[in-house]
Amino acid sequence: MDMPATAPATKAPPKRRVRAVLSWLHLWTGLTAGLVFALASLAGAVLVFHVDLLKLQHPQLAQHAPVADGRVLAQLIERWGPEGMRSLDLPRDELPVWQAYFEDGHRQYFAPEDGALLLYRSHHDDVLLWLHEWHVDLLGGKTGRDVWGVIGWISLAMILIGLYLWWPKSGRYLAQLKMHAGPPVRRWLTWHRSAGVILLPLLLLATVTGVGMVYSKGFQKALTGAFGGKNVKAPELPASTTAIDWTRAIAQARVAIPQARLARVSVPDPDEGAVSFRLQAHGEWHPVGRSTVVLSREGRVVQAFDATTHQLGMRMSQAFYPLHVGAVGGTAMKWITAFIGLLPMFLLATGFLFWRRRRGKR
Repeated sequence: MDMPATAPATKAPPKRRVRAVLSWLHLWTGLTAGLVFALASLAGAVLVFHVDLLKLQHPQLAQHAPVADGRVLAQLIERWGPEGMRSLDLPRDELPVWQAYFEDGHRQYFAPEDGALLLYRSHHDDVLLWLHEWHVDLLGGKTGRDVWGVIGWISLAMILIGLYLWWPKSGRYLAQLKMHAGPPVRRWLTWHRSAGVILLPLLLLATVTGVGMVYSKGFQKALTGAFGGKNVKAPELPASTTAIDWTRAIAQARVAIPQARLARVSVPDPDEGAVSFRLQAHGEWHPVGRSTVVLSREGRVVQAFDATTHQLGMRMSQAFYPLHVGAVGGTAMKWITAFIGLLPMFLLATGFLFWRRRRGKR
């Protein structure tokens, strides 16, 4: 008797094979690169409240009047400039002390009344600065930032793949968004995909702005090429050793751009001719501002640039940082930004639990 012929194995349709490959990529990139992304995002959620936590940890920083005295500034620059101090944030309502940035990455805080040292911080001895270094460059300097950029691109691709895998047939969008309480496999799957889709705009905002900061030059070139804008170069002034009257310099910088807040001063080299300030003009999102005022050592204003006059492309590129850190929209946006920082860990946990449960049923 003839044996019945064995039916040839049928190949899965191309669309199903593509979906299977994308599912595999989504799973394993989520469990590897997604873990680093989630941990860095957790640090970002904390850093949204960096200044608030700093004042809670060191209440002496908040016990001052936010006065920027030129005489105190002159003393600070004379004393600490030779030791690597490169810039200072002026006292403001949010943090009413001088905040100094040094070449090796540490920060120091000085009383606005007399310049007394109030606090020394570095990522070696301060949790918040350690989290900052982890969030910005994975504690690896330029190499870490390059790695972070690659992880950012991978995470962006993972988000888009997840959207593709979720996308339902026409008319089933609401059903596909429903979160189920059980059984466990279905619960973790629906919580994972529904949260990812519902909060997709926020997740994309944080990821795209983060990648945009890592590759700021490339993004800026693309945006200015498409929508216009260019960097404004500071004028080159001849070298000079003329003593700087910092009281006059502060006064001149304040009035150079109407309604702008004087935010940061760069410490000039001993023979550098230019004195540079950063200001936050009215309507600027960046917490320190991208507006600039340059003076000569004699106190003459040689450049005053209001960043709000930039063309659209440059304004878009300069919006990445304030959007990423929740500096736009007040307290509500800060909490939303912190919530976004928690989302990758939630997606990682629910994705892992779904994978483990499904694997256990095999």
